[in-house]
Amino acid sequence: MKKVSIITGGAKGIGAAIGYKLGKQGYSIAIADIDENAGKYRENQFRNEGIDSIFIRTDVSSENDVSNLVERVYEKYGRIDVLINNAGIGFSGKSIEEQTLEEWKRIIDTNLTGVWLCSKYVVKYMKNSGGVIINIASTRAFQSEPNTEPYSASKGGVIALTHSLAVSLSKYNIRVISISPGWIDTSKWQVPPKESYLSGLDHGQHLTKRVGKPEDIASLVSFLVSEDASWISGVNFTVDGGMTVKMIYIDENVIQDSLTLLFNDSYLSTLIRKLIDKAKENKEDIKKKLEEIL
Repeated sequence: MKKVSIITGGAKGIGAAIGYKLGKQGYSIAIADIDENAGKYRENQFRNEGIDSIFIRTDVSSENDVSNLVERVYEKYGRIDVLINNAGIGFSGKSIEEQTLEEWKRIIDTNLTGVWLCSKYVVKYMKNSGGVIINIASTRAFQSEPNTEPYSASKGGVIALTHSLAVSLSKYNIRVISISPGWIDTSKWQVPPKESYLSGLDHGQHLTKRVGKPEDIASLVSFLVSEDASWISGVNFTVDGGMTVKMIYIDENVIQDSLTLLFNDSYLSTLIRKLIDKAKENKEDIKKKLEEIL
């Protein structure tokens, strides 16, 4: 009998890539997503590719929706082996003074409470034969850009919830693991697919010299849900092309290297570097010359 995986936020991006990967490996895929058009698009795509799939519109912040999702999947397939808690929403980018309580609650309810709700309801059926829960967190749980407080807090909570669930559910032979992706270009997995517009600088700043792809996360998930990973539980995997271990101090060399990546032109970056050096000697003169050029 085929194994069954529920994937929240499964219509687009990382969730869709995970669904495709597992589906091609023989899983039946339940696509749970709040976007009905995207969900139907992905369901049709999967079926055309020979993947047994069903789309169920779900708002993971709604207990009724989550309960309905789990009951419908179990009613159709008679088992639930894997839950991928991937559904999530971003942030407004507003300062904390401008952020509203409504925004905070909306992000926490989707990104964190949704993980708790889906895990709570699948346990009813998963505990009979064991299973795996994978929670998609983010490197924003460890490091932040300005004005990301609701999102960063939600993803930090996902990691804490992961090890708590792993301990609580171990008696049922349920493994729980989180993955923290870094920068992932999801263009290909949008509905409809989009062109990617990443620069050399975007790619080159990573230790791996490229931005991540949803397939990178899907490949790790494929391993973690397999028997080869049966001794892994309660931990977080950071998958970010090495960005979180990269210590950066800004100086003229870093600026020059970044410009080379940005323009793909080492001669131009060398000229700009010389301009920077000249500006340190005579800032006002360089400002006048730049004004003339611009």
